[in-house]
Amino acid sequence: MSLEGKTLFITGASRGIGKEIALRAARDGANIAIAAKTAEPHPKLEGTIYTAAEEIEAAGGRALPLVVDVRDEESVKTSIDRAAEHFGGLDILVNNASAIQLTPVAQTDMKRFDLMHQINTRGTLMCSKYAAPHLAKAENPHILMLSPPLDMQEKWFAPFTPYAIAKFGMSLVVLGMAGELRSKGIAVNALWPRTTIATAAVKNLIGGDEMILASRTPAILADAAHEIFTSPAKEFTGNFLIDDTFLASRGVSDFDKYRVDPTKKLTPDFFVPEDIPAPASFDPVK
Repeated sequence: MSLEGKTLFITGASRGIGKEIALRAARDGANIAIAAKTAEPHPKLEGTIYTAAEEIEAAGGRALPLVVDVRDEESVKTSIDRAAEHFGGLDILVNNASAIQLTPVAQTDMKRFDLMHQINTRGTLMCSKYAAPHLAKAENPHILMLSPPLDMQEKWFAPFTPYAIAKFGMSLVVLGMAGELRSKGIAVNALWPRTTIATAAVKNLIGGDEMILASRTPAILADAAHEIFTSPAKEFTGNFLIDDTFLASRGVSDFDKYRVDPTKKLTPDFFVPEDIPAPASFDPVK
């Protein structure tokens, strides 16, 4: 199936995973509303909503760059309404925008906790709330959260409780809204990477260039998201998916193509349940 003519509203789509999901859809001929804060170039982060729009249109899609703060209710509602009006409807919402700080409670300012909660959990819920009436009119509507399976274990929380609460909060929205919207035919699913992904957040906030080399590219999540969006919404909802396991279930067997550097051992991501085995080795490619 193709996403040609479908309209996606993607938060945090100016760079990284959000942009890669947008580009994958654009190659089908989809319409993309790029909802992000970066309108002016950032000294440490490449890409703005306008440069992303240029790439999306070069890939074959139609783009609508929108300056959106997912913490601001009026900004969210107005932007979703504008995207639906501009493209004649809304088919897919991707809640990708996220804030991260990997510190324990004692070292976390409450202002930073509030930011993570407002963007991750509250922003996800709010975007879903205002997108739902538009999605209910679509033929095969989907909401996707970039958030982990609800594997509630101490080991995931103890090192960085504030971030874990905010990130698992996104997944709680999946759990609840999958049930709330099932009768309307709107699918609500979560997608999470098994390994670290080569993004600015991983480079700047977690592990620098070495971790980037030991990561997979955002393309693995974009391909997995495409598989989700082309699945029947009424039959495929309430799932918490790990990228490679899900792609393997859809017939993908070559995961080496997603490595940044095939000579490096891959780094596992947080929050991946032990009972979901990897379909491919983390070891260097020989």
